[in-house]
Amino acid sequence: MASLVYFLIKGEMRMKSSELWEKFITKYPAKAHCPHDAWAFGAQPTKLAQLVCQGKKTATTSGYLFYELDNEALPQVGEYNIILDENEQAVCITQTTKVYQTTFAKVDARHARLEGEGDLSLAYWRKVHQDFFTQELAELGEEFSPEFEVICEEFTVVYVA
Repeated sequence: MASLVYFLIKGEMRMKSSELWEKFITKYPAKAHCPHDAWAFGAQPTKLAQLVCQGKKTATTSGYLFYELDNEALPQVGEYNIILDENEQAVCITQTTKVYQTTFAKVDARHARLEGEGDLSLAYWRKVHQDFFTQELAELGEEFSPEFEVICEEFTVVYVA
């Protein structure tokens, strides 16, 4: 699978999200009407998509405020996600298994490990996510606080191109 992930990430097997979804429902026709969405991770989308395909990243964290501002529904358990790279090419499909809302300060070491990034520590998770949220909030004229509300989502890979 590592070579497949390499080709997907390097762009040699380019696929639109609709094409990957069609392949998925051809294999699993009962899933044809299941809710699904296509998206890329906000920071380093290709690197993080690769971690997902490798099974190393099984969680993500988003700012609750961003869902509100975009008038976007929160993730729901059972939904399918078509994960995109930095070129908006589909690399895999995940299914959401758990969603919960908490504050940045209350995210625990378990969730940090599931994010699959860096040294897997809570300290690393806090640093990179605080940096990311600080930058995103600054663009909106807002300031980061440890009480910033986040949405923690866990998922499993169900299909790789």
